[in-house]
Amino acid sequence: MERYARQMVFSHIGEERQKKLLNSKVTIIGVGALGTVSANNLCRSGVGYIRIVDRDYVELSNLQRQILYNEDDSRQSLPKAAAAFNHLSRVNSEISIEPIIADVNSSNIESLVKDVDLVLDATDNWEIRLLINEACHSLKIPWIYCEALGSSSITMNILQEDNYPCLRCFIPESVSAQGHSCSTFGVLNMATGAIASIQTAEAIKLLVGSASVRKELFSMDLWENHIASLKIEKNPDCPVCVHGYYEYYGKASGSYTTSLCGSNSVQIVPAKPINADFHALSEKLKPVGSVHFNQYTLIFSDGKYEITLFRDGRAIIKNTIDGNKAKSVYTEYMGL
Repeated sequence: MERYARQMVFSHIGEERQKKLLNSKVTIIGVGALGTVSANNLCRSGVGYIRIVDRDYVELSNLQRQILYNEDDSRQSLPKAAAAFNHLSRVNSEISIEPIIADVNSSNIESLVKDVDLVLDATDNWEIRLLINEACHSLKIPWIYCEALGSSSITMNILQEDNYPCLRCFIPESVSAQGHSCSTFGVLNMATGAIASIQTAEAIKLLVGSASVRKELFSMDLWENHIASLKIEKNPDCPVCVHGYYEYYGKASGSYTTSLCGSNSVQIVPAKPINADFHALSEKLKPVGSVHFNQYTLIFSDGKYEITLFRDGRAIIKNTIDGNKAKSVYTEYMGL
């Protein structure tokens, strides 16, 4: 317990609440600008089990704000979950950290959250947030919504309490981040770092059973010097927390494509996971382009398109936003 001495002497924590943290389990969905800060904070605070889930790999443009990664991670195109695990396991070897390299969707969301005490949203995708909201409502697991763009950021605790709103109470189904991403709009690392710290402060309060848990939506703009709290009312006609209708959770899904906002890329997820043979694929692809791989990903370029293939068959196709074209490129070169 010595490493937590300065935290335990804080009057609202103490030894007994520190033990609660050590017995707590959290899933963080997304390990980018928000998730790296949140994972770092919870790891150092002594949350006993942290599951970190991300589908992407480290790129040079991430290093401006994603605090767990370095240039070596970028050069190796390491999956973010793996790179985050490498760093965090050297920070605190006395807790359990589970890295999962996966796309979060209706087929796996339950397995990622059903056994934890709290879920943290650190995504940049509204469809995944709405899926988290539905899954956590069904399983009665509290979660914390969080986002940042430019110099502005927002967070809110979704507590699964009677007469307390869920995300869908105030976010319309049609909401989309398309056209408004950090790639096109920009983002300050101070904004992501500040709001993720507030998110994790709320996480600690929830995990230790504090009466000080915030029950309003919190927003701030670091550039314009605005800070606000807004009470959100429960929607009496909410499809999720009133009527129990789930648009995303529990739906069967086959193979599909997703345009990755602001990145000129399409993600392809196969209907069933496979175990890609990188050695065999590399030999096949060498005559038609550049190819290299590590234990996590294979990266191939034919000069026009770049394919980053993960072990489970999932791939990110760069230099197109056309799902059908991405599928054609994937089939042509990967043959999976």
